[in-house]
This record gives sequence, structure tokens and C-alpha cells, in this order.
Amino acid sequence: KRKKKKKDAADVFREFVGTTLFLFTSLSSCVPDPLHVALAFGASIALTCVCLDGVHLNPAVTLALVVGLRVSPWQAVLYVGAQLLGAITACGLLFGMAPVSAKDKLGINELASGVNLYQAFSVETAVTFQLVLCVLAVTHPKSPFFSLAPAALGLSVTLGHLIAIGFTGCGMNPARSFGPAVLTLNLENHWVFWAGPCAGAILAWLMYDLLLYPRWTGLSDWIIEFRQVFLTSPSKQPTNPQSNTEI
Repeated sequence: KRKKKKKDAADVFREFVGTTLFLFTSLSSCVPDPLHVALAFGASIALTCVCLDGVHLNPAVTLALVVGLRVSPWQAVLYVGAQLLGAITACGLLFGMAPVSAKDKLGINELASGVNLYQAFSVETAVTFQLVLCVLAVTHPKSPFFSLAPAALGLSVTLGHLIAIGFTGCGMNPARSFGPAVLTLNLENHWVFWAGPCAGAILAWLMYDLLLYPRWTGLSDWIIEFRQVFLTSPSKQPTNPQSNTEI
């Protein structure tokens, strides 16, 4: 039990360090050139995944792994908390380093002119869908691309930014949107950058685990396994219901 607690604490700490590193390097690149930003985010996520194997860095990814019975809800709460704290830490560091003229934006996600809430929600759902589907596919131990997972995930993040920057600035990660919003005290339409990615994550899970590579014959089988795996005391839960995955 003591070893398990130490491992759990180390995993949570890695989520904090990984999210801080990822967002600090990514958000520091936020300039008017969309290609520059997309490449920076893609490279940053790839390198972070190489350095810190097994991290999620994204509450939407963690959500998909919870509903896929790969991570326990108790672990997920700690992971998401670490991710949000890491996002605030990264943005706090950038806030202290940025010139005064840049502090009012600081990489905040905003709807572009002419983009309504429904369109923004749809775009965030779509780009997160492809990202989480990529996570589930390439990080499966039997995937032929398992050894190339960081590169594939970097390409997925780059693609998402190239698609969504012109609409929402590309959230695709609630922690990425949360940090700048808190530091600039600008929460206008912030719910879009949680609802869209979470919806996309759940849709990706449904597509992968129920349609493309079915793990259950139906939703009722999933509910039965969910109760068996998670609706027990934390001490009786398996340490790793399935292989942990990273983003």
C-alpha cells in the first residue's frame, strides 16, 4: 500500500510538472501566425510525452480514460486538479515574464469575430474528438504506432490548431484554456472550452471502444463493468483497470 501511495503521488506530480512544462513552452509561442502556434503546440506536446511517459496533460483525455475504465475516478480527480494547477503555474510564470502590452491576452482562447457559441462548441468538439481518438489508438500497447505515439500525438495537436485557431484560438484542452482565463480574469464564454472538449472526448471513446474496437456488446455491459470496477471502496479497486495512456 505504501508503494502504491508513492506511485500515485508521483503520477499526480508528473501531471503537474508535465502540464506546467507543456503550457509554458506552448503559450509562450502565441503570436499572430497560426502555423507558428500550431507547430509550437505540437512539438511541445510530443517532447513532453517523451520526457514524462504516461501523462495525460488534458482533462478531456482523462475523462475519456475514466469512461473507458482505464483510470479510476479517484485518480482522475487528482490528475485534473494537478493539470489545472500546472496550467495556472505556467501562466503565472509567463505573466511575470511577459511585457505589459501582452498581459491582457496571454494566450487566452476567444471566439473569433462572427463565430457564434454553437459554432465554437462544434469546432472544439471536433478537434478534441480527433485528438482523443488518436490518443486511444496510438497508445494501445498492441498498436503498430505505439513507439511513435509522441510524434503522432504532436501531429494531432498541430492539426487541431490549424483547424481551430481561426474560430476559437483552439482550446482542445480545458487546462490550456483555464490557465490564461484565470490569470487575465476573463471567463467570457469559458464554458465552451470545457463543454466542447469534454463532448469530443466522450464521442471519441464511444467511437473507439464501442464501434471501432468493441470492448462491450452494449452499454449495459459497460455499466455492469463500471459498477464492478469503480463503485467499490478505493482500496479494493485495481491499481490500473487497463493500460494507462498519455497525451
